[in-house]
Amino acid sequence: MFQGWPWVLSILSGVLLALCYAPVGWGNLSWVALTPLIVAVWFSPPANRREPVRLAGLGFVCGLGYFGGSLFWLTTLTVPGWALLVLYVALYPAAWALYLGMLRPSGVNSKGIPVWLGSMHNLRVCLLGASAWVALETVRGIMFTGFGWNALGIALNKNIALIQIADITGVGGLSFLIAFANLMAVATVKRLLVEVGRGARRAHYDFALTVGAIALAWTYGIRQLLDPAPDSTALTFAAVQANIPQATRNDPDFEFQVLDKYRELTETAIAMRPDLILWPESAPPRPLFNDQNTWETMKSLAEAHDGDILIGTVHFSEQGDYNSVALLTDHAESAQMYHKMHLVPFGEYVPFRAGFPLFAWVVGDLVPDDFDPGLHPEILEMAAQPVRIGPLVCFEDTLGNLARQFALRGAQLFAVVTNDGWFLQSAGSRQHLQNAIFRCAENKIPMIRAANTGVTCLVDRFGVVREELRAEDGNTFVEGVLFQRVDVPKNPIPTFYARFGDVFSYACLALSLGGIVLFVVRIRKKKDSACPNPDETKISLQ
Repeated sequence: MFQGWPWVLSILSGVLLALCYAPVGWGNLSWVALTPLIVAVWFSPPANRREPVRLAGLGFVCGLGYFGGSLFWLTTLTVPGWALLVLYVALYPAAWALYLGMLRPSGVNSKGIPVWLGSMHNLRVCLLGASAWVALETVRGIMFTGFGWNALGIALNKNIALIQIADITGVGGLSFLIAFANLMAVATVKRLLVEVGRGARRAHYDFALTVGAIALAWTYGIRQLLDPAPDSTALTFAAVQANIPQATRNDPDFEFQVLDKYRELTETAIAMRPDLILWPESAPPRPLFNDQNTWETMKSLAEAHDGDILIGTVHFSEQGDYNSVALLTDHAESAQMYHKMHLVPFGEYVPFRAGFPLFAWVVGDLVPDDFDPGLHPEILEMAAQPVRIGPLVCFEDTLGNLARQFALRGAQLFAVVTNDGWFLQSAGSRQHLQNAIFRCAENKIPMIRAANTGVTCLVDRFGVVREELRAEDGNTFVEGVLFQRVDVPKNPIPTFYARFGDVFSYACLALSLGGIVLFVVRIRKKKDSACPNPDETKISLQ
């Protein structure tokens, strides 16, 4: 038999995982995408002392395909940065494969029955394996400020009924279900083969419970979708998308043209008489409150508009330099601000810029200076309508733990200002949205998004994209204004996830660590039992 088959299967898993996300978006592949890697880890011949290295290598190869493919859009910004990021995040599937090797079932139980025939045994192995996957995603979302992009559960973004469990478990619960189903699929096939060889069949309680758990999660989602809509406030909004190339946006020679483009589109929006007009992230080339011409332009537009204006802008002050959101109310007589809290490494700051020049070299002149992070969430209070806005800037809408802090503070609506122009017309903007919609499902709060280019849209409180700004051919990289109405819940009740956050994922992390401890204890016991007692040896020799 071809000896390299485990590596081929690992590569296959990586490719299948990459296909789950935009631009392909075959999310249902996730239910089987991990099975080739699991087969490679559990059933390929071990390499004796080098076995841990081999297992980690299988997972690493899978991770290269998984993240190298799904994050390929980053090459539009930086090829070295993409390569370094992929090499880093591929370490997590490598760790998972190593963990699966620790769980690898083999042999017979104390009664001489093959372990694969035990439902409790298979459930225990799959529980630990799925928990380990979620645990590693949790660590990935925290380590080095966190990069939780394209978690396994994100692949189910189109399964509206199933993703409703996110208001309890977060995305981690969906990742758990998928990983558990993959593990159980392999265990069930192996069990059937063993049963055929023995000529006896047993009840598959393990498989039945797996199907039952998925069905229960789906039923919970259906019930959520069928619940009566909460008492709501009707809010009209107009989101401006200028579709300005990033090179033009950053060129000082085009500053006036860029500002004029936003002014023209905003005048069109004002004619629609919305309650709220939105500009995307860092829309004006110069800071709104630090540049006289920019402020006068904005002030004149606000005076002509009876509603409020929410604008993404950089802000320089004695306290720091921020990537911010400003809400102008009462014809710009009043202003409220939120400073972005979670900065994007290599996008808004360079880690260890002075002490580790390699990082600065990777991003080149794309990040000449570092922003400062905001200190706490700020709820923005509208004047045109009694609506409390939870503002999120750029990739903050991909961070569940951050978004829920706005929900706990009484936010009724998420307003996202972003700029995906850095990634040209790649899959980056679509993946960004696929990650963002889970903030709505987790908190049961709707979301409006204004992008410089990419996807300007309305997402309802269940995570369904209701409207997008797009051309007739479906292209979302267009110039225009999205005018829509959104029903904003008057008094949203914080969900379990909003109140307790990623408690499910942290429970998986604790369970995984417990599994490692038990494994180490078991190995030590085997070593102790294999070593004869020195006194007994002396007696026997006499």
